[in-house]
Amino acid sequence: MKSGFVAVAGRPNVGKSTLVNALVGEKIAITSNVPNTTRRRIYGVANGEDYQLVLADLPGFQKPMDKLTERMQKTVDTSFADIDVVLFVMSARERIGAGDRFIARRVYALGIPVIIALNKVDNLTPSHIVTGMKAAAALGDFHALHPVSAVTKDGVDELRGDLIHLLPEGQPFFEREKATDQTAEQRIAELIREKALQLTRDEVPHSISVEVEEFEGKLLRAFLLVETDSQKQILVGKKGAMIREVGTRARPEIEALVGRKIFLELKVKVRPKWRRDENQLNRLGL
Repeated sequence: MKSGFVAVAGRPNVGKSTLVNALVGEKIAITSNVPNTTRRRIYGVANGEDYQLVLADLPGFQKPMDKLTERMQKTVDTSFADIDVVLFVMSARERIGAGDRFIARRVYALGIPVIIALNKVDNLTPSHIVTGMKAAAALGDFHALHPVSAVTKDGVDELRGDLIHLLPEGQPFFEREKATDQTAEQRIAELIREKALQLTRDEVPHSISVEVEEFEGKLLRAFLLVETDSQKQILVGKKGAMIREVGTRARPEIEALVGRKIFLELKVKVRPKWRRDENQLNRLGL
């Protein structure tokens, strides 16, 4: 039996969460085009007959701008202890930049195997992919480099096999039927936030958090938190159209997750400057 931990590192918006979902074979982390969608460390667990691969989906490396992003970066900084492999994710659609080089210096200094996943290769020409692979390879002494598409799943099986090969022998860390360490309430809150991110833009997505207030029987009540009255107006929408659409998009996935029909009640609350408030962040588990 092989089992171990892999830290998934990379800049914001390179597709880390989408790749973790593909490797696990189940949606355990929300995804969006908004940078910094992942706010806390999430474990995704891929189980096989003779392995358990635990992937730590981390926030992207960033320069902290408030208490929330300070905590997110601290999560990243402290997540490289007691891991067996680093999965360094880069986007084939962007040039290797200073952020990638900074992360490379951090992960290669750990002295453990680093596997590079050059993500988002779908619809790119072979020459474009080769150029990206050469640039990624120049960042350090890696164990293997995989061009992959987390969306189409191209290259994902080969990547998973390489990660498992590097794991030490040992017993499973999680129950075999578990795909993540998150509670049902945490996954529900994240699914609701994902749909709100899809429908909003500018600064609003960064100011949204979700709190499950009540979940008993068929009733699920949750609050979407924002920082200003103007953000609340946007999220509620004209005659409540926006918040109803959030619920319409979230409900099917929540019902699939919990295995039953639900009545979803969503409300929007203003909590001024919650991203800078330690007590609010503690309450939200961030």
